[in-house]
Amino acid sequence: MMGRPTNERITVDVGRELCLRTGSKALLGGTISGLGSHYLIDVNAVACSGGETLAKEQVEAASKEDVLKALSRAASSLRAKLGESLPSVQRFDVPIEATTSSLEALKNYSMGIKVGREKGDAPSIPFLKRAIELDPNFPMAYAALSISYENLGQPSLGLEYATKAYALRDRVSEREKLRLTADYFRATGEVEKEAQTYELWIANYPRDSVPHNNLGANYAFMGQYEKGLAEAQETLRLEPNDVINNANLGEVYLYLNRLDEAKATFDQALARKLDGGYLRLYLHYLGFLWGDSAQMKQQVAWGAGKPGDEDLLLSTQSDSDAYYGRLAKARDFSRRAVDSAVRSDSKETAALWEANAALREAEFGDGASAKQDVTAALALAPGRDVKVFTAIALARSGEADRAKLLVKELEKNYGSNTVLKLYWLPTVNAAIELNKGNSSQALVFLEAAAPYELGSPPPLQLGTLYPAYLRGQAYLLAHNGTAAAAEFQKLLDHRGIVVNFVTGALARLQLARAYATAGDTAKAKSAYQDFFSQWKDAEPDIPILKEAKAEYAKLQ
Repeated sequence: MMGRPTNERITVDVGRELCLRTGSKALLGGTISGLGSHYLIDVNAVACSGGETLAKEQVEAASKEDVLKALSRAASSLRAKLGESLPSVQRFDVPIEATTSSLEALKNYSMGIKVGREKGDAPSIPFLKRAIELDPNFPMAYAALSISYENLGQPSLGLEYATKAYALRDRVSEREKLRLTADYFRATGEVEKEAQTYELWIANYPRDSVPHNNLGANYAFMGQYEKGLAEAQETLRLEPNDVINNANLGEVYLYLNRLDEAKATFDQALARKLDGGYLRLYLHYLGFLWGDSAQMKQQVAWGAGKPGDEDLLLSTQSDSDAYYGRLAKARDFSRRAVDSAVRSDSKETAALWEANAALREAEFGDGASAKQDVTAALALAPGRDVKVFTAIALARSGEADRAKLLVKELEKNYGSNTVLKLYWLPTVNAAIELNKGNSSQALVFLEAAAPYELGSPPPLQLGTLYPAYLRGQAYLLAHNGTAAAAEFQKLLDHRGIVVNFVTGALARLQLARAYATAGDTAKAKSAYQDFFSQWKDAEPDIPILKEAKAEYAKLQ
């Protein structure tokens, strides 16, 4: 537009020209000069049209570590001189990036945020940890670490860092305080308070992308994907150069089964040189939904040797193989995922992959293997999400009493967690009742989860539809085949939500059982045949497959 080289420095004259071209009123500038061991900071505002000085401020910093605070004071004073009201200055007084007394800490924090936007969570962590080493009272660095660890399947560390950040919230600006508060409620699972904080944040700072992004994630948990889509689109409009923002938008398109738009979003991110584990995860999901095994393998290969990404993609591949009954391969990928997470010192993530494997074994009818995996998972790291999955696995393996003990621990330690109360605990309790043969009480427990059953709650980046799956099994137990069929059909109708989760893998079989219970032999045979076709490469000794073949034989 100005006919100048793209790498030309922005001098005062160039700045004034830009100022005039954009219709702005004033140009802000300044200098930082060494003064012995001190630093002299000059900040000034110049009129774009005439070049006259509108206001200026000069402050001194006693050391390099005090420069940031001094600059913040100078900026606040300058804004007041330019006519901004004192309440406005106090409300919007946001130091550069984040509040810290250490320039080196700020530098590492900024680099961590930059790396996180371009490459994902795992590569950002060393920079954020270094920021905290340099300034142990750096709230935003703690908050950023909290989010990274939660995203990487380590909610215990996420809660620890979120709590530290929240305890330091009185040291920061109003904008930062909103971030710390929202992150804390996210870590504790208090979804309603978290959402209220995001809405307040958006009202006060409408150009910030973070609250839109996280509010969209809340909508996804509740299964309100159209609302989630609107927030994800606004997030990307505000901050397009963030890999997570691109991945999240594509994720919502997957949930809505708008696969072409998901692909376009992922392609756009890669074209911008944005890449990361979650983007690759959703590319794997897209390949799975399209039946493109080459694309799925490509994502696993991309993750090789990348801590925090490798284990995620290996575990995802294990679920994809298990979906088709290739249990030996699934077990191998799960083992590799666990080993990878342990090598990267992510024991809680490793335990989650072990618990996920336990859940799969339980649903496939191998209770002994499920119990072994449960024991291994709890030995690695008995965190919140691990206890949820192992409790379900135990209940589905005939260990109702052990499952109840885990439920009591979850209720005691995470009583305010909305996701647990509205989705996972009703699911676990229903599984326990089904194990006892009590279909009516299982249905009662599942009523609480009904409004959210199409949602995608943590810890997985997909929806399990477990409440619908177990409700279908409760109806089967009550010999109500028609009602059961309606529940299992939900999983087949929402493949973009369930993707490769174990409940989706068995939905066709359960639908066949429902039709058989309802006395519709023709539909039952067809559904059994669909399941056998899906599992044509399955190991023949999987217990649930052997049961299915025996059931089908009786229909002939």
